[in-house]
Amino acid sequence: MPSRTEQLSVFPAFMRVQGRIAAVFGNGDEAFAKTRLLMNTQARIVAYADAPEPDYARFLADNDITTVRLAFAPEQVKGAVLVFAATGDPAADREIAAAARAEKIPANAVDQPDHCDFFTPALVNRAPVAVAIGTEGAGPVLAQVIRAQIDQMLAPSLGKLAALATSYRNAVEHVVPRGVARRLFWRRFFTGAVANAVGAGDLSQARLSADALLHSPEKVDGHVWLVGAGPGAEDLLTLRAQRVMMEADALVYDALVPQEIVDMGRRDAERFSVGKRKGCHSKSQEEINDLLVELGRAGKRVVRLKSGDPLVYGRAGEEMAALRNAGVSYEIVPGITSAFAAAADFQLPLTLRGVASSLIFTTGHDLTGDVLPDWASLAISGATIAVYMGRTVAASVAARLMEAGLPAETTVAVIENASRRERRLLHGTLKDLPDLEFRDELTGPVMVIIGEAVAGANFDHSEPLVRKVTVAQELARS
Repeated sequence: MPSRTEQLSVFPAFMRVQGRIAAVFGNGDEAFAKTRLLMNTQARIVAYADAPEPDYARFLADNDITTVRLAFAPEQVKGAVLVFAATGDPAADREIAAAARAEKIPANAVDQPDHCDFFTPALVNRAPVAVAIGTEGAGPVLAQVIRAQIDQMLAPSLGKLAALATSYRNAVEHVVPRGVARRLFWRRFFTGAVANAVGAGDLSQARLSADALLHSPEKVDGHVWLVGAGPGAEDLLTLRAQRVMMEADALVYDALVPQEIVDMGRRDAERFSVGKRKGCHSKSQEEINDLLVELGRAGKRVVRLKSGDPLVYGRAGEEMAALRNAGVSYEIVPGITSAFAAAADFQLPLTLRGVASSLIFTTGHDLTGDVLPDWASLAISGATIAVYMGRTVAASVAARLMEAGLPAETTVAVIENASRRERRLLHGTLKDLPDLEFRDELTGPVMVIIGEAVAGANFDHSEPLVRKVTVAQELARS
């Protein structure tokens, strides 16, 4: 769910106004602008203008708009579905809005947000397609800038394509099965030969292509995307990940994937939370494999959403093997792994010319045996080490690396919740690292980065790893 600061104070909606009265009060530019906006609709516009300025009067006459040349009276609002108070006189506009509200008619008082029941959007019109941009009255100029950008993105023929789709809706409902097959039909309709023909102005060819598409539906097979959700920030999700999430019939996601990212998937997609977080596994890996195979065999298009990158400590290998053995097609959508996000938050060079030319990813659990892993020798020669899930193994990582010969003063960077708003940054040296195990307030995923290159990080916004130790903590350590 969005936070309170991210919630709208208005509910965006499209109101039916065809053949119904929309009343505009005023004589000048403000009323002229509202009337022009209403001309995008099939509303019955009534202009209340006792002395319209010449340009506005000419516009009203040229477009055969009903004009009432009388001063305002409260009964004039009756029968309208929308009222625009646009006289240019704030007090008069408030009076008009109050009269409308007394009749339970929504009113808009120009440039007075506190007296508006609704706001008029900046509009991109490709009827029957419309894009309305609102700023809750805070920034009309910003809305116009956005409108101009969107206007350039949308083909002028989009409205004709949408109208053609409307004419095929009943046939599609009778011929093409619901679910994946129907979505696939419409995707091909809006992006293939039909759309190309409409864009070229050849509606006859567009209908021929639509008929061919309707009577030769594509066979629908299940498919699984193993998608990297990135380190947690929504805007670090890749464009490809966003696209496939909007195509998916089902989302299978881990506990470390923030709800804000899960919510970016298609609204009506099935959602399966499978846990996969230290201490709270809700499904075993075998159960997850079986679920992916089951959904794929059912013809579903599935997004398996994993924190970071699916190929880095994501157990993607086991899921790919299960899908291959079951004959279910799949593909990988890479994501930004946490080590890169942590380095970015610290402005930390993971490789540095003349200092560190190698980068090691590890969980640190292979340091607990009697024999040091091969990568430990690389660390001694200057490689940068990124330790995933590093809080609980911090002490053993520090001890074994120092035992192998890595200097105790080697710089260490620690980050909880890399890339997210609630991230926390700490810094220190290798000998300080065991203190991390006593940081019980660090409940999010923790990344530890160790190496000479880490000394080049920006520590302005981080806190020291070592803090004052209480007597109880000192006793617990001993």
